Amino acid sequence: MPDASNVAIGIVVSEWNSEVTGPLLDGALNTLVKHGVNPENIWVENVPGTFELPLGAKYFAEDGDVDAVICIGCVIQGETPHFDFVCDAAANGIMRVGLDYGIPVIFGVLTTLTQEQALDRAGGKHGNKGIEAAVTALRMIRLGDELAS
Repeated sequence: MPDASNVAIGIVVSEWNSEVTGPLLDGALNTLVKHGVNPENIWVENVPGTFELPLGAKYFAEDGDVDAVICIGCVIQGETPHFDFVCDAAANGIMRVGLDYGIPVIFGVLTTLTQEQALDRAGGKHGNKGIEAAVTALRMIRLGDELAS
């Protein structure tokens, strides 16, 4: 990983399924600090649910003070098609913000069939996807910097 001491990161976290998104956030924060990001350069904002993540990311991107935005959420499939609509809207919205603003906007959203699967990916037997989201943000910032020079 490159030196990240001058990197600024916005993190948008869904309050829905907080028993999953909380550990994902912790994994992302710990990873960013471990790789040299100054904790004072990390801003965390909560939104009600995963559907609201793209707009939260857009607010960070419009502000212009961040090098990347990490979106953290969790959608667990239920008995209705609500799961499909929320996952599709979140994925497309998050991607669009990144393309529109030209900064990395990272999809740190779990889309699982069960609560157990979500917990397994939020620090359980499948690791912590918040860590992966933080590493992805740092790698994409580095890529942008390398290609811009």
